[in-house]
Amino acid sequence: MKMARVAFIGLGVMGYPMAGHLAKAGHQVTVFNRTAQKAKSWVEEYGGSHAAIPAEAADGCDFVFACVGNDDDLRSVTTDNGGAFSAMKPGSIFIDNTTASADIARELNEIAKTSAFGFLDAPVSGGQAGAQNGALTVMVGGDIEVFDKAKPVIECYSKMVGHMGSSGSGQIAKMVNQICIASLVQGLAEGINFAQNAGLDVENLIEVISKGAAGSWQMSNRYETMNAGEYEHGFAVDWMRKDLQICLAEARNNGSQLPITALVDQFYSEVQTMGVNRWDTASLLARLKKFES
Repeated sequence: MKMARVAFIGLGVMGYPMAGHLAKAGHQVTVFNRTAQKAKSWVEEYGGSHAAIPAEAADGCDFVFACVGNDDDLRSVTTDNGGAFSAMKPGSIFIDNTTASADIARELNEIAKTSAFGFLDAPVSGGQAGAQNGALTVMVGGDIEVFDKAKPVIECYSKMVGHMGSSGSGQIAKMVNQICIASLVQGLAEGINFAQNAGLDVENLIEVISKGAAGSWQMSNRYETMNAGEYEHGFAVDWMRKDLQICLAEARNNGSQLPITALVDQFYSEVQTMGVNRWDTASLLARLKKFES
């Protein structure tokens, strides 16, 4: 793979290691983060350089990545004053790893086209562990020619990169991902709670049923911490609620019924009222325990 000049905007729990994998692959990386000290720490760990504003980071780069919080955050680092879009060169590509709406993806794609650079909406799945291990799944929307050019660089931090369709399709695919996860985690919480109340050995139980039709990534990777009542190991409830709100809004647009997703979103809102909104999504089990007590 040809080495490139790359910028990475947003060094949160996902972006920090993702940018690190790009640097370790040999790319020349410039980073930007709203908290400048985090950008300085990244440079100390991986090399490269850090910029004071997104436009400075993007200037002269072949690929610019972003992984921020939501639609508003994305606009602030792209099209607002000092945003990356003002410095993108013709033929370069902006890859957005934020989980955001399909509308913002389409909006930014149109702006990019008028300035002769590419845009891909490329949300990820796999959590903090996937980011740290370079094993994320990336769902990408945008022009296929742009995707083909960017795919080898995206593969630096992923185990699977798939083209989902036109602009916005990556975000729609991520919504499907979150819809499926929400019901899975609730089912797992109910199953473990039921087993505990019935006096079963949960370790032994999961060893057996995880090999059958009930098995899932969530079961294999979350049952131990759930069984121990520990909820500091994954995707935060606040972020899951943000994602589910995006799913429910899109469902209203396209006429889809999401009754289970809406119910689990309500359950997560109850977890937030417990004051543990930074616990991971498996804390649906803690909600069950609270209402049983």
